[in-house]
Amino acid sequence: MHAYRSHTCAQLTKADVGHEVRLSGWVHRVRDHGGVLFIDLRDHYGITQVIADSDSPAFADLEKVRAEWVVRIDGRVKGRDASLVNPKLPTGEIEVYATGVTVLGAADELPMPVFGDVEYPEETRLTYRFLDLRREKLHRNMMLRSNVVRSIRNRMWDQGFTEFQTPIITASSPEGARDFLVPSRLHPGKFYALPQAPQQFKQLIMVAGFDRYFQIAPCFRDEDPRADRSPTDFYQLDIEMSFVEQDDVFAAVQPVIQGIFEEFAPGKTVYADWTRIAYRDALKWYGSDKPDLRNPIRMQEVSEHFRGSGFAIFARLLEQDGNEIRAIPAPKGGSRKFADRMNAFAQGQGLPGMGYIIWREAEAGSGMEAAGPLAKNIGPERTEAIRQQLGLGLGDAAFFLGGKPETFEAIAGRARNEIGRELGLTEENCFKFAWIVDFPMYEKTDEGGIDFSHNPFSMPQGGLEALNGDPLAVYAYQYDLACNGYELISGGIRNHKPEIMYKAFELAGYPNDEVDKRFGGMVKAFKYGAPPHGGCAAGIDRIVMLLADEPNIREVIMFPMNQRAEDMLMNAPSEATLKQLRELNLRVVPKDS
Repeated sequence: MHAYRSHTCAQLTKADVGHEVRLSGWVHRVRDHGGVLFIDLRDHYGITQVIADSDSPAFADLEKVRAEWVVRIDGRVKGRDASLVNPKLPTGEIEVYATGVTVLGAADELPMPVFGDVEYPEETRLTYRFLDLRREKLHRNMMLRSNVVRSIRNRMWDQGFTEFQTPIITASSPEGARDFLVPSRLHPGKFYALPQAPQQFKQLIMVAGFDRYFQIAPCFRDEDPRADRSPTDFYQLDIEMSFVEQDDVFAAVQPVIQGIFEEFAPGKTVYADWTRIAYRDALKWYGSDKPDLRNPIRMQEVSEHFRGSGFAIFARLLEQDGNEIRAIPAPKGGSRKFADRMNAFAQGQGLPGMGYIIWREAEAGSGMEAAGPLAKNIGPERTEAIRQQLGLGLGDAAFFLGGKPETFEAIAGRARNEIGRELGLTEENCFKFAWIVDFPMYEKTDEGGIDFSHNPFSMPQGGLEALNGDPLAVYAYQYDLACNGYELISGGIRNHKPEIMYKAFELAGYPNDEVDKRFGGMVKAFKYGAPPHGGCAAGIDRIVMLLADEPNIREVIMFPMNQRAEDMLMNAPSEATLKQLRELNLRVVPKDS
């Protein structure tokens, strides 16, 4: 017999009754029923119940074992009585009567339990991540992640893509986040960077004559942590294709992502109608460039109904250029109680509140009337026009926000989501996708200058001619895929012409010599025959987070950082030794307090 096991803890069935077997694993749980011990033995594959009574030669030793000890059990397979069968376990029809036990690894007193779903502080869970990963939910999440990655790879190969690996140590690049810099020992005073994405390399692969590339790529960005984003490193499905337009990329990507969600979200509806929404419309209708389309509410501009009205706050706002009034319809939200809850929500977001109109049964006679302070100020004609525009009726409500759109759109979007949840309008157990297209190429900086709005390597719509006009009016062949309120994919058709690339960076404040210095390899390559190309990248961690129905991305990452970007298990970041600093010609300057 094998030194450690003849079977895994998920293999034994009624067909094995009477056989002598050997199992190895962790003691999941011990139950002492007065002279009879029941031990749930767990390994990677599952759980087997082990039993020992006072007649068993292993009884005395089994009395000593504790939770999470690693043991080897020798025993005989017995069938359970019908009344004792556990249908939740593959091994639920049998148990192993122990005849011998060997302790392979004793465990100290546990800082946190493995059995059960007791919540423990994140710092404890991350410090003892190896214990946390033994818990059923975390183990299941990691296996889901592994299977998703395997399926993605198979689907990409089936789509005619080829997997290549790109460098991890490279040069700094303005990808929109801070780089992790790596000092060079051989070149004092110079630094490598960990890649924020394989962007330049995958484009160079296209220039090199390969056609359809993909990679499950590690990416590194020194970012502030969020629930849906790792603060240091993450993995993405990186894709690039030659001789393609935007529609070709969409056609190649949808079967992969659609198939993954259908495969790993059984029982949930995965909608195949991937709508397209312009970036500007996404902000106007949903307050977000990653809208949750499970919620059917679509916001609308209603400025004209308040211009010159008796509601002085909005009327004065509209006297200033660039201000708008947006309405958030709330079907079946026509109660004062609900309006008060939404006002409390708005106050929690830092606003004094939201204006609202409720359409209710008229107090005098039959029919419908508009109620609320806002309705009284603008009168019945304007409120009726608003109701008709929004398609609302008796028992419905609408909430209003005003000002410059960029100052309130995000809050309006969160209010829209809250209204959808509160009123039960948001569809459950489904995934809805949308391509967000026509992103602006540039945006204004806080200092009044111009910078890239998203990916600096995207082709401007209209090419070089478009760059000779107002930069803020230029759209890029840039697109994102939104799903249930999360951004899953970002990509674009690339700028593959040196003259357009120089001009695009010039508008963002990068002179030609700076472009040559920072992107010399790619600029040089484009001068030797570059094909039109484009692609995208899909966040692996975020996809798995959605499939696992987890609210926090750390629940689907094997060894994540904490909220302060610290590795509690490996004690990173840590101070460098003086020897290491000398080798790198570096010294640490204390931060001013």
